[in-house]
Amino acid sequence: MSDPNAQSNIVLIGMPGSGKSTVGVLLAKQATLAFTDTDLIIQASRGRSLQDIVDGDGYEILRQIEEQALLSVNVSNHVIATGGSAVYSAPAMAHLKSQGLVVFLDVSLATVERRIGNFSLRGISKRKDQSLAELFDERHELYLRYADVVIRGDDLSQEQTCEQILKAAELASG
Repeated sequence: MSDPNAQSNIVLIGMPGSGKSTVGVLLAKQATLAFTDTDLIIQASRGRSLQDIVDGDGYEILRQIEEQALLSVNVSNHVIATGGSAVYSAPAMAHLKSQGLVVFLDVSLATVERRIGNFSLRGISKRKDQSLAELFDERHELYLRYADVVIRGDDLSQEQTCEQILKAAELASG
């Protein structure tokens, strides 16, 4: 028999600005679940911002730190907001999928750009020579690979996004 806690979490993946943290908090309240933001776990454990890690150590180091943080998450009945680069780690994604439903908050590049503004201040894990559009295209394929559910969020409010996720979670569990 499988782990009784399996599928008890809702794991949010997507680009920076897709709403993982904001929607995650609302979703946790509506679904009476706890909330975990893996970016905050990284920052608290390192005593540094994500941007400081990228600037000082490089995006590859941030991805290694992120993988360790994701693999250390062992919770049930949580909404888990991951960093945008979580999907670069197959072991971390397999770990998260074993514990819950993975929901891709899919928004357009234009929405990402509008929501995050100056992305150089966001601690985004990318190569220095990589544009946001190139990163978006690279990651989109990975998000789709790992997602159990895809929620198109461009035209949804935060509340509507939560409703869609809750409906999908009900269907997945039932």
